[in-house]
Amino acid sequence: GVSSTVIDGLRAQGVFETVMIPPRPVVAAPDPGHAVPELMPDQKAAAEKLRAAIAADAFNVTLLDGVTGSGKTEVYFEAVAAALDKGKQVLILLPEIALTHAFLERFQNRFGAKPAEWHSDLPPRMRERVWRQVAEGGVRVVAGARSALFLPFKELGLIVVDEEHDPAYKQEDRVFYNARDMAVVRGHIGAFPVVLASATPSVESRVNASQGRYQRAVLSARFAEAALPDLKSIDMRRAPPARGGFLSPLLLEQMERTLERQEQSLLFLNRRGYAPLTLCRVCGHRFGCPVCSAWLVEHRFRGQLVCHHCGHNERRPEACPECGTLDHLVACGPGVERIAEEVVAHFPEARTIVLSSDLLGGVRRLRLELEAVANGEADIVVGTQLVAKGHNFPGMTLVGVVDADLGLANGDPRAAERTFQLLSQVTGRAGRTGKKSLGLLQTYQPDHPVMRAIVSGDSEAFYEREIAERERAALPPFGRLAGIIVSAATRAEAETHARGLRRAAPTASDLFVLGPAEAPLSLIGGRHRFRLLVQGGRRADMQGFIRAMLAEGPKLRGSVRVQVDIDPQSFL
Repeated sequence: GVSSTVIDGLRAQGVFETVMIPPRPVVAAPDPGHAVPELMPDQKAAAEKLRAAIAADAFNVTLLDGVTGSGKTEVYFEAVAAALDKGKQVLILLPEIALTHAFLERFQNRFGAKPAEWHSDLPPRMRERVWRQVAEGGVRVVAGARSALFLPFKELGLIVVDEEHDPAYKQEDRVFYNARDMAVVRGHIGAFPVVLASATPSVESRVNASQGRYQRAVLSARFAEAALPDLKSIDMRRAPPARGGFLSPLLLEQMERTLERQEQSLLFLNRRGYAPLTLCRVCGHRFGCPVCSAWLVEHRFRGQLVCHHCGHNERRPEACPECGTLDHLVACGPGVERIAEEVVAHFPEARTIVLSSDLLGGVRRLRLELEAVANGEADIVVGTQLVAKGHNFPGMTLVGVVDADLGLANGDPRAAERTFQLLSQVTGRAGRTGKKSLGLLQTYQPDHPVMRAIVSGDSEAFYEREIAERERAALPPFGRLAGIIVSAATRAEAETHARGLRRAAPTASDLFVLGPAEAPLSLIGGRHRFRLLVQGGRRADMQGFIRAMLAEGPKLRGSVRVQVDIDPQSFL
């Protein structure tokens, strides 16, 4: 071998020359003309709108509003192609890492190469390479999670926010921000177009479109021969499940028929684990998190009781820790694992799979299982909200929602909107290849406006009603909200500081403060929490008001922390 000293000496004498080797590209360059699809008439019209927005070379926002399975991805790919033809870089935001793999394949089929990925599961070395090549302009298209918004693009010319309504775009720890809204701000700063795509747009985006701030391109029918599923509600008061069960006989009957046709069924329940509560039948002891005001969720696959807020976990004991009685612990309520257990009891020969974000194996296992479902290697799928996010399951013809009422009673001003979006998205997994399909909603409130809107398929009536109610209550987007969360190691510290902030609120005619009150989750990770809510008109100077409030209020001391959340998406 030769030492570095010898090499340096030869280089100093001019024998060797230092040559920078260009880094190996992270991905190949995409080709806008690789496999141009034949679009349906309404897709063509929407694609022309997007191409015109790219050609204008100025800031604008287009809401691409199309029913599930209408081919929104193919349409915004035409905008991507137009931006690439102009020599621009493109960012495509996705709400869920698990979506990335299927999306990469669709992108490669259209452009002959994959986009660069950006998400938390990426190895550090690859993150460094992507970051550098984005900054140098070598990477032309990035598909990633919300943090991809902060990559140092050299020539960014288009941002697409897929599933723009998804709450996952809101970061609610450390720095609070909504990636959808930040994408619009980024487009405004860079003077380039932004596309927001969804089958169930947020009320905010619908209002912006109706008031002319956004363009709106509508896809009202499914692609090719596919038809939307027939949707029906099951009144659980009239068709209750068997004792100890959670599935109505009407739903079980349809599942059996679907199996006989060798087609797939999906059961949806937005609750991870086996059961949300475990208690002792002898003394009534309930298993709670030692550092949160939350019950521990039983995860029977892992044999653990888990807190979904701080991550605390412990083994499920045989005896009650309070009274010592053996074998008298009972699981209360269902999670996806318990529903899967009931499915196996009814259909032991069926291939049943559980899709949930917290199962062992992480993202890699999840991707493999999603592929297995798409390839027809499962008969019955039991899943959480993960299954509602843009997946294409060709063999799926039945979707059953186990508890359609679950999201309606949580005190969130967006509860109706969120429930409508989630149930519309999950039932939209059925019938995407032309086969007749069915969606069944198990509910104790079949006459609730959300249930009626979903079953009737009248999304316009739902949006009109929801928008009118928001306007009447001066809630976003017709007013402004900000949450102030005060936390501390002791309840007294948190409450004292929160009350001090309330007293420091300046006088304003268009803004007022609600609270402080103990947060619904009053203890997380050993920290006691109080909330204040600032509400005001659309044009109110919310930031200035809160800035003055914090400046005049008590100074941070000891363990006290204050977080400000503009336009909160969670009220826990």
